[in-house]
Amino acid sequence: MLGGFRSFILRGNVVDLAVGIVIGAAFTAVVNGFVKAFLTPVVGLATGVTGDFSRKTFTAGRTTFPYGQFVNAAISFLLIASALYFLVVLPINRLHERFAPHSDVQAEQRDCPACLNVVPARASRCGHCTSELTPLTGADDRGAPQARV
Repeated sequence: MLGGFRSFILRGNVVDLAVGIVIGAAFTAVVNGFVKAFLTPVVGLATGVTGDFSRKTFTAGRTTFPYGQFVNAAISFLLIASALYFLVVLPINRLHERFAPHSDVQAEQRDCPACLNVVPARASRCGHCTSELTPLTGADDRGAPQARV
């Protein structure tokens, strides 16, 4: 019973996920500190508000709305999202395109002559109308046709 749990915990993706969550929490703390220390005063200068912008509120009736906290949270979100995009997503996408280029999807498909729906090039039967398809002549091993039928 514990052997299965141990193999589950020591599986690579579980450990990677745990490390990612811890790093994400630390990164969030850094970004929130940056927003509080640098961006909140800049927003305060731009709007003419002196002091800590995150403590700014407005009152409607007897309800107080802490809009400064919302502005800080929105700035933190935008900074975290842009940092993740530019520092993680774009480099990973570039590496993926460099080492695993996308195959030409159109070259691996053809039209069914009976129903004109797109089917895989190596299909022997249409998945839409179930009519039999003749094999493509000159299809390479990956299924990419050399000539359309």
